[in-house]
Amino acid sequence: MFEWKDIYSVNVPEIDKQHRELFRIGGQIADLVLAKDDYDHFDEIMIILNQLKDYTLYHFQYEEKLMEKYGYEETDFHKIEHLFLTKKIQKFEDQDLDEKQGEAVVELVTFISDWISGHILKSDMKYKDFFNKVMKD
Repeated sequence: MFEWKDIYSVNVPEIDKQHRELFRIGGQIADLVLAKDDYDHFDEIMIILNQLKDYTLYHFQYEEKLMEKYGYEETDFHKIEHLFLTKKIQKFEDQDLDEKQGEAVVELVTFISDWISGHILKSDMKYKDFFNKVMKD
């Protein structure tokens, strides 16, 4: 589910590195779901959620600065997608996860998996050719 594949590469080394890190963090959440043990994972879930939030903010800022620097015309649309993910992560943080950990973590893993792969394969691939052209010139 969170395995990096070459189809996710946008051929911008720093962005690919950051995308790999998002996959790694998503994998940590998936590991909690797959553990199927009777342990209380609330603290771990909150730590990983904070890591995910912090890293996505860092990644989004990096991407958006690059888009603005090179004049990417779909920057505003991309920012809206970034805002959507940030708000969704905040909603997970605001939930009472302690009461419904299993359900919340499954929902979170599904959302992150769908979002990471969908966003990279659809939205980020739109800028792949653009960045590969302007950053080579």
